Amino acid sequence: MNQTIGVLLNGVTGRMGYRQHLLRSVLAIREQGGVVLPDGTRAQLEPILAGRNAGKVKELADRHGLTSWTTDVDTALEDVQIYFDAQLTSAREPAVQAAIAAGKHVYAEKPLAETLAGALELAGLARDAGICHGVVHDKLFLPGLRKLRRLVDGGFFGRILSVRGEFGYWVFEGDWQDAQRPSWNYRAEDGGGIVLDMFCHWNYVLENLFGRVSAVTAKATTHIPRRWDEQGEAYAATADDAAYGIFELESGTIAQINSSWSVRVFRDELVEFQVDGTEGSAVAGLRRCRVQHRSATPKPVWNPDLPATEAFRDQWAEVPDNAEFDNGFKAQWEEFVRDVVAGRQHRYDFFSAARGLQLAEAGLTSSAEGRRVELKPLT
Repeated sequence: MNQTIGVLLNGVTGRMGYRQHLLRSVLAIREQGGVVLPDGTRAQLEPILAGRNAGKVKELADRHGLTSWTTDVDTALEDVQIYFDAQLTSAREPAVQAAIAAGKHVYAEKPLAETLAGALELAGLARDAGICHGVVHDKLFLPGLRKLRRLVDGGFFGRILSVRGEFGYWVFEGDWQDAQRPSWNYRAEDGGGIVLDMFCHWNYVLENLFGRVSAVTAKATTHIPRRWDEQGEAYAATADDAAYGIFELESGTIAQINSSWSVRVFRDELVEFQVDGTEGSAVAGLRRCRVQHRSATPKPVWNPDLPATEAFRDQWAEVPDNAEFDNGFKAQWEEFVRDVVAGRQHRYDFFSAARGLQLAEAGLTSSAEGRRVELKPLT
C-alpha cells in the first residue's frame, strides 16, 4: 500500500535548498510518483516550504503549485514526519535540535553545526531519540565517484598510494560581475569559510573510498580580502577562501587536496581526484572517470630541450557508465526516505557529519599553529 510522508523543507529560498533539494530532488520525486520501496509500493512526499521571508516562500510555493508554506517552523513540525534543513550554518543547530525534540526524522545540509561539540551534541540527541538522522553526502552519489568506487571495490588499484584532488573556481568579487556564491560564505562570523565547507566533504569522500583520516596538515588563507555583497556594498572577507591540505589516512594512503574559490579552472571538471596505486591509476571528476592500468602505462622520458610529443590524456581509457545515474542529491533523498520507512539508521548520519567537522577544526588548527594535527577516533 502506498503511503504519504510529510516533509518540512526549511531554507529552500537559498541556492542549494531550492535548486538541488526542492527542484531536483523533492519535486522530481513527486513527479515520478514517489520513492519506490523494496516491496514495490511507493512513498510519496508532501512538502511544506519554510523560511524567514514570507514573500519569498509564498512566491516559491506558487511557482511550483504547492499550497503549503510557512514561516512558523515549530507549528509546521506537527504536520510532518521529516524535517530538512538547508539554512545558514549558524541557524541550523537550534532548528535541528527543535526537530529532534519534536520526534521528527532529520535530514540536513552540511556542516551540521558550527563546531564539533555542537555536532556531537546533536548526534547524541538524535541517537537517544531513536530517529533516523542523516547529512547530505552528495559527492558520493556523483557518477564519477561511483565509478571510482567501483574500481576500488574491484581491486583495480592494487595498493593505493596517493590521492590528489583539485577543487574550485573563480568566484567573482561582486564589484563588476555578480558573485555566484552568497556573500555569507566569505564572512567567518556568519559561518563562512572554505575549510568549514569543503573539509566536511573531503572527510566523507576519503573515509568512504580510501579510509579514515588520521592526521592533517593544512594551510588556509584569504586570497581576496574585499568583496561586494548582494546589495553592491563592499565588505571585508573575514573567512578563508582557499585551503591546501595534506591528509594522512589510516591505510597509509596520502591524500593532498587543494580547495579554492580564487582559482581559474584549467581541468576537465570543477573537481577532480587522481588516485595512484601499484596496479593502476584513475582520474575521476563529477561525471567522468578515466583509468590507466599498470600493463598499459607508457614510459615518459624527461627532456626539457625538446617539446613533448606524447598526448598524455589520450593514453587513458574511459570507464563506462554501465548504469543510469540519477541526480546525486535526489539519489540520497530516496535512500534516506527508504531508511525512514524501514525504521533503520541512515549510513551517512550525524556521527559522520561530526567527523567532518572534526577534520575541519583540525585543519583550521593546523593552519593557525603551523603544525600537523592528529585526529583521534570519536567516541
